[in-house]
Amino acid sequence: MRIWTILLSSIFAVLVASCTTGPAPSIGGGTPSAAVDVRGTTDYRLGSGDQLRIIVFGEEDLSGEFVVNGSGQVSLPLVGEVDAAGKTVRELQLGIATRLREGYLTDPRVSAEVLNFRPFYILGEVTAPGEYPYLSGLTVMNAVATAEGFTYRADTRKVFIKRAGAVGEQVYNLTTETPVQPGDTIRIAERFF
Repeated sequence: MRIWTILLSSIFAVLVASCTTGPAPSIGGGTPSAAVDVRGTTDYRLGSGDQLRIIVFGEEDLSGEFVVNGSGQVSLPLVGEVDAAGKTVRELQLGIATRLREGYLTDPRVSAEVLNFRPFYILGEVTAPGEYPYLSGLTVMNAVATAEGFTYRADTRKVFIKRAGAVGEQVYNLTTETPVQPGDTIRIAERFF
């Protein structure tokens, strides 16, 4: 019976993964960044501002909630600073377990999850530009609604997005499907006619 449960869970996971959509196509020759599926956080890369829950099983003093600091590290009891920026949650778990094995614990079992993603930023032709908390599945239209809507001068056909860690902005068609990722800076430009 357990084998059937595992098999059905695996099939369901494959079906869900195949139903996810990528980013909207870009305008003007730029290539969009790879899609990030933050719902499962499997491929999500951690960055400064992410809040994590880290549990070391059987070691309550080593477990707790931590924030990735500005230098991309998590400060943990006993082992100190652990690099987190640019790593997946799984890679962070393995890194913490490796550090704990270096003279502290024999067989550490570490679990980590993202509690709160780093915020996104929206500026330009929106009523209330600023920093807002990221929610899973966020689109540009949701972000604009969070910022109290477009101004009357807004260009509602395209949006400029600077992905976290990217050098410059990408231009995207502004649709209801245009995804926002944690740490993105969204700019709504002014229309000229």
